Amino acid sequence: MRATNREDLQRILDARHHDPFSLLGSHVEQEQRVVRAYLPHATQARIDELDDPMEKVHDRGIFEWRGPLDALPGHYRIRWNDGHGHEHVGYDPYSFGPVVSDFDIHLFNEGRHWHAYRFLGAHAHEVDGIQGVRFAVWAPSAERVSVVGDFNRWDGRCHTMRVRGGSGVWEFFIPGLEPGTLYKYEIRNRDTGATQVKTDPYGQRFELRPQTAAVVHDPEPFSWSDEAWLKQRAGDAWLHRPMSIYEVHLGSWRLGEDGNFLNYRELARTLVPYVKEMGFTHIELLPVTEHPFDGSWGYQTTGYYAPTSRFGSPDDFRDFVNHCHENGIGVLLDWAPGHFPKDAHALARFDGSALYEHEDPRMGEHRDWGTLIFNYGRNEVRNFLVSSAMYWVEEFHIDGLRVDAVASMLYLNYSREEGEWVPNKFGGQENLDAIEFLRDLNSSVQGNHPGALIMAEESTSWPQVTRPTWLGGLGFSLKWNMGWMNDTLEYFKKDPIHRHYHHDQLTFGLLYAFTENFVLPFSHDEVVHGKRSLLYRMPGDEWQRFANLRLLYTLMWSYPGKKLLFMGCEYGQGNEWDDAKELEWYLLQFPFHSGVKQLVADLNALYAREKALHHFDFEWQGFEWIDCHDAAQSVLSFIRKGEDKDDFILATLNFTPAPREGYRIGVPAPGRYREIFNSDSHFYCGSNLGNLEVEAEDLPWMGRPYSVVLTLPPLAGILLKPVST
Repeated sequence: MRATNREDLQRILDARHHDPFSLLGSHVEQEQRVVRAYLPHATQARIDELDDPMEKVHDRGIFEWRGPLDALPGHYRIRWNDGHGHEHVGYDPYSFGPVVSDFDIHLFNEGRHWHAYRFLGAHAHEVDGIQGVRFAVWAPSAERVSVVGDFNRWDGRCHTMRVRGGSGVWEFFIPGLEPGTLYKYEIRNRDTGATQVKTDPYGQRFELRPQTAAVVHDPEPFSWSDEAWLKQRAGDAWLHRPMSIYEVHLGSWRLGEDGNFLNYRELARTLVPYVKEMGFTHIELLPVTEHPFDGSWGYQTTGYYAPTSRFGSPDDFRDFVNHCHENGIGVLLDWAPGHFPKDAHALARFDGSALYEHEDPRMGEHRDWGTLIFNYGRNEVRNFLVSSAMYWVEEFHIDGLRVDAVASMLYLNYSREEGEWVPNKFGGQENLDAIEFLRDLNSSVQGNHPGALIMAEESTSWPQVTRPTWLGGLGFSLKWNMGWMNDTLEYFKKDPIHRHYHHDQLTFGLLYAFTENFVLPFSHDEVVHGKRSLLYRMPGDEWQRFANLRLLYTLMWSYPGKKLLFMGCEYGQGNEWDDAKELEWYLLQFPFHSGVKQLVADLNALYAREKALHHFDFEWQGFEWIDCHDAAQSVLSFIRKGEDKDDFILATLNFTPAPREGYRIGVPAPGRYREIFNSDSHFYCGSNLGNLEVEAEDLPWMGRPYSVVLTLPPLAGILLKPVST
């Protein structure tokens, strides 16, 4: 044969060449134009433009054509037969030059490419008027990377990519491919020679599980109609606005009549009216990022750029978000950058090395969860995650992200015994690389998209989680108040006869309530794994359980902080949440359950209407104790205040089943006070004990110039407001 470099040729045949373009495609050799192609499935081939046969110079599928220098255009087609009576024709992919810019690669390697998803992954692309798909993937430890799919019989010999210098980025343009094409990457490690087939880390659509191939996405732009929402969001003073979040797992909120999942579009048309009816301002979705295992609820992500195909296509999800925005509902997405699963088709040891994770399991593995930890010290890994966050905000108009398991990211010794973790360079337990990543995440997303919120699920006392990065904070918009949630539920599970011994569990949270921008969460985590539903964590008989639940929600909605409630909790679901079943909607036929639903809807409406209940959710000016010391009777009373000194609401809560007649509290102003909410109302299936209006007496009490005498219903909370004259 006449190949110029037999060693290079052998590496092509063995599918281990890092730069197949050096041998394949069109070249000038000895003042001749030489076209060389590797077609392992072909029996014969020819140059289509010239109808000129190519010589088979190696029996494993190397074909050559030689002719005058000017005989061929820059891009030419090869027509070949596969020996089974099928003829194939297409442009030679090795006649195309690089399709990824040096600048993109430079920014990516520096960790500063906020839109890496625009050049990495698979994208419909046009070169010199020829349509096809551009592929790019980061695999620095690879000896060879190939694109494989139905179009080449999943044969890694057919479409081997070029590597761009020492960047670790491999790229390739395959003319003639179209959106909808299934593909993966076949990667050969340069150190071990081991070959594995991986899905695309930047894939924007995937097959329905259990299949795992990526799908070339459709570049046709979605027709958005939420411009007014986005404009309002950008200028919104969200800190002082009501925020009540309905947390939803799309796979079990409702199912179709056939018992299967609803499509994103169907879910939008059923979920949005319900959320509006209930008065929630936002929907928070358990992760819809692609994941292989239903039982992970999406928290073990394999597709950080793809809405799961369980519920439809990416455009179906865009329609879901668009429909929410058209109806004034924000959409938040749970996002899990703290760990990823070990599934062989995904990120784990992606190029045969510990690429996205740490090599040392003391830093790179969550033993509790059986997952791997991102190596935040690598520029490209941080870039992968920040770009993912930007992608959801920009490409899907998501209003914010709730970052899962932040504590596990911040601490090197998270859930590890002594000797099972590696200290940082200063000898401490803080993960310095993760801190830098989180600050970069928050400043990048919020800096480029004002009004987009980044929320931390952070369960420790780490300081300044929601304070600006330039003040030493992590820069999050909001933080889940796990301390308040745990203390409150621990208190409520106690028999009321013992609650006076634990009064501090209700009051302690106010010592730190304004140190962060807190969300009060009763999330999915509180109704699984044997914890029981919120309803059945309440003590007492049936009446008392429901009264306690209504009281719990009254405390939550009158307490400083934004609100989050998991689906089913709004009507008192009886059983623990089961992700494989639809919620127990049939319970709404029973008055106790429909009463709780009405109570939550009314609390949301009151919270949104009364500025005193939301304007200072994060600032001490909005809260003042009336009496936090009445442990003997298990009663709390406090004031929520708005901007105007005359705008305030009195909250009084009785945590025992004993009614309190003649209960006096101090108030700041004279006049009449009207009861604007009572969780014991007959509308909620309560005993209907309470107060219509009360007149303040000129009798100082509790250090205040006036006082009122109240009837406190059992296991209930009441809210009173001054009557305008």
